[in-house]
Amino acid sequence: MAINLREAPLPIQMILGLVVAVLVIAAGLYLPIPPVHGVKQELERATAERESLDREVNVLEQYRVRYAELQAGIQAREQQLKTLSEIVPEDKEVDEFMRMVNASAATSNVMIRRMTARPIAPREFHVEMPFEFEVDGPYYNVLNFFARLSRLPRIINVGDMALSGLGERTRTRYPVAAGTTVTGTFVATTFFTKGAEATQPQAAAPGKRPGKAPAKQPAKR
Repeated sequence: MAINLREAPLPIQMILGLVVAVLVIAAGLYLPIPPVHGVKQELERATAERESLDREVNVLEQYRVRYAELQAGIQAREQQLKTLSEIVPEDKEVDEFMRMVNASAATSNVMIRRMTARPIAPREFHVEMPFEFEVDGPYYNVLNFFARLSRLPRIINVGDMALSGLGERTRTRYPVAAGTTVTGTFVATTFFTKGAEATQPQAAAPGKRPGKAPAKQPAKR
């Protein structure tokens, strides 16, 4: 006896329709039907290409993070090099050195009476450049002057200090300002790097004394 699906209850019709839809979809996915099979292959190729691109993006993302780290490292090294070049410059930069010392003295109300350059002293990686200063001023102003020198961006070592008190009967070569209690000399040494190797004295060859010409042999008759 034939069954008319239109006369079947609505739930049975819905179940049967769902089963048919599932069968159609399954047939399209798993059976080699030409139109469906071609779309399936395109979908698989697109999926594989997307996964390959995802892997490449992940690798490039790692390189991007690494590149940012390298850029930050380069900038830090450049800043460090800039700071070091201010502390120990490549050239002598005597004018800049004197400007910093004079500014520190003027701010501290200390008078610089004399500045005498001493011979430079080449070292292995730098050159020492000492200057002898003669100064006078109130005691605490002189202390403040030395404190300012220690805070300058360029390295300045102070040594060979010969300071003495200045009394009412002490005679000086210069007219001093009111309140001046200290006078004397010190050596301020700064540094630079250019030409450190070229200015180092070269060792004489073994068996020879520099500056002495070889003795002449008497001519044979």
